[in-house]
Amino acid sequence: MRNLVRQAGITMKTATVRDLRNRFADVAKWIESGEQVTITRNGVAFATLAPAKPQRRRKVDWATRLKRYRPAGRKLTKEETEAFWSTLRD
Repeated sequence: MRNLVRQAGITMKTATVRDLRNRFADVAKWIESGEQVTITRNGVAFATLAPAKPQRRRKVDWATRLKRYRPAGRKLTKEETEAFWSTLRD
């Protein structure tokens, strides 16, 4: 079976409206792999399909996130803290 989807150049691929209708899965694979595909009708380019840009991750506000979580239990006294660390060191 001959390949109905046409390729133009190395980086830009071209498909006709008929190719897009009949072989959309192949064209979609190109787009998923990062290729731009130019769609032509009667030999004239009228659209370009390109992969979606990934959403930028938001910067994490650590101060706000840490305020939500309170430590469990009570605070240790200075003597209890020193006793705890001394048992860990020994």
